[in-house]
Amino acid sequence: MAISSKQACVRETNPLRQTLIDVRHGLLGLHKSLIVAEQLTFERIYGRIDSTGQLLQLVMNDPWFTWLHPLSNMVVRIDELLDNEENLNVEEVAAIVIEVQALIRPSEQGDGFERSYYEALQRAPDVVMAHCEIKKLLALPIM
Repeated sequence: MAISSKQACVRETNPLRQTLIDVRHGLLGLHKSLIVAEQLTFERIYGRIDSTGQLLQLVMNDPWFTWLHPLSNMVVRIDELLDNEENLNVEEVAAIVIEVQALIRPSEQGDGFERSYYEALQRAPDVVMAHCEIKKLLALPIM
């Protein structure tokens, strides 16, 4: 389906859409950093991962990487909102931002995602940098 010039203009100028795009981009950067950090640790223990396809299968199906699924699922939710931008409203975007803020809250005493995220932050400088970037994005006001 072709996009009219009016629709294209709305897509480029809608501040709610741009907020979601920015948060999505930050989450993808964080997700990538976490996958690389987990890959390095996994390879130290189990040996080299031979291909991107093998890594993708591990990320999707291996218990080692399961803790990353909440982050992947959040990106999918944002994609679904972006696909249906006509119904975007401030409350919905604010709710997503709050959920992301809660998700990326590491905890040494926690379990599941928050504990594994804490551990990744302790061992991988790239994860720390990606964490800082997404935190900056989440601190911006929602238009």
